[in-house]
Amino acid sequence: MTHKKLLPLALMLAMLPAGRALADTAAPAPLADPQSVASTPAPAMEVQSSDCSHGFLSRFAAAYREDAQPADPNAPAAKRRAMDAPLDSPPFPSSEWQLGGVPAPIGVPDTNSTYPLEKALGCTALGQWMQRNRIEMFGWVTPSGNISTSSKSNAPLSYNTRANRLEFDQFVFNITRVEDTVQTDHMDWGFDISNLYGYDYHYTVMKGVFSNQLLNNPSSNEPQNGKVYGDDPMLFYADLYIPWVAEGMVVRVGRYLSLPDIEAQFSPQNYLMTHSILYTEDPYTQMGIMTTTRLSQQWTLQLGVNASNDTAPWNHSARPTLQACVRWVSADNNDMLYPCINSLNHSDYNYNNVQMYVMTWGHRFSERVHILTEAYRMFGRNVPGFGPGGIPGEPGTSPLPGEAGAFGVVNYLNIEMDAKNMLSIRNEFYDDERGQRTGYATRYSSHTIGITHWVSQDLEIQPELRYEHSYDANAYDSGRKDYQAVALLDAIIHF
Repeated sequence: MTHKKLLPLALMLAMLPAGRALADTAAPAPLADPQSVASTPAPAMEVQSSDCSHGFLSRFAAAYREDAQPADPNAPAAKRRAMDAPLDSPPFPSSEWQLGGVPAPIGVPDTNSTYPLEKALGCTALGQWMQRNRIEMFGWVTPSGNISTSSKSNAPLSYNTRANRLEFDQFVFNITRVEDTVQTDHMDWGFDISNLYGYDYHYTVMKGVFSNQLLNNPSSNEPQNGKVYGDDPMLFYADLYIPWVAEGMVVRVGRYLSLPDIEAQFSPQNYLMTHSILYTEDPYTQMGIMTTTRLSQQWTLQLGVNASNDTAPWNHSARPTLQACVRWVSADNNDMLYPCINSLNHSDYNYNNVQMYVMTWGHRFSERVHILTEAYRMFGRNVPGFGPGGIPGEPGTSPLPGEAGAFGVVNYLNIEMDAKNMLSIRNEFYDDERGQRTGYATRYSSHTIGITHWVSQDLEIQPELRYEHSYDANAYDSGRKDYQAVALLDAIIHF
């Protein structure tokens, strides 16, 4: 049989399902036998996360299934007394212009999603008590992997420092209450307790808070000292909202994230899975008192005092340190400026006691495209080993102390491709002037492109490509190369 004879037969076979469907639609359905209807079991209904007749694990699994469905586009927006949200989240990690020191800018409602753990707890006495008191409990797990041109160390890339391996980056568990700053008729309170376990503790540890696992465990076989995996109670603070000071003030007491950075320690709060060199080498957390005051919808003032960068007040390395930031947003909501004195004192260098001045600018080109640019200058006074007379090319070898500083600038171009996908391109320049921050006195450039794909509100996948270069020294793969190329992938699994 030739192919010409086969073609009509194939067309007929292909049309059979459509013809059968049309026939079923046009012809009346035959009457069913009552006895057969009675004997046919009804299809089982899917378990709902709110169905208290089922067990916790069934409700927990149901919550993941429900979250995989499209969000209701007609859901009413929460009331707010701030400017309209400038960005879409998802796919961006936040819908607001950057502001540290508060859960969200004053006047913005609590935008935390209700994740599967909270939904599954809803039928329990604990869950109902949490709902009555607006207490939330959630977290995430972040595994990752990388393929690198370096053989042992990816530093100063972070947090995926170990080259060519799978990594358990972080398991984070949060218990929080977000103060209501939309209303203005009464004081309110909030708190946050967030614990991180995983490889990323190497970067987040505060001296005096479980820091022995890192500082007192030298390791010659790993890119970084310390135990491979560790635990860090990274956030523990209380907030008090006072609506009658200007247009609202939040007073924060405890350990909180450093204010000015575009990037953050927690995986879901970032545009890309890896971090810029600029972010890797600057302060991570402070412990002290911070005030955030809204002067108007466009202007916010922040003032605080802490025990210096990444140092607990009870540790001997603590030094009283001032913080001061101002945030301005343009009337059309297209621009944001956020200058900060992130740490200021007159003490010599002690642990991570650097003086730091930083500026962030955000600009929105359209609803789908925006940029964020951050630049800083930081330095330490009388840093041991960084005076005159050291061995050329070997930082920290001087017999005398001296000043050591760094300058960095980073730009993010962020593009919303659709409701579930975001593209981010990051370019940066970093100058470690004396080699005190990275271990190499050199200038760096790094270039990164990555996608965030939201499978559902409970699962994000982030593939990424990164290339970087050092200009004045071989700063990669433990001093063997002046460049590095890395392909990476992680997943953020919320619960």
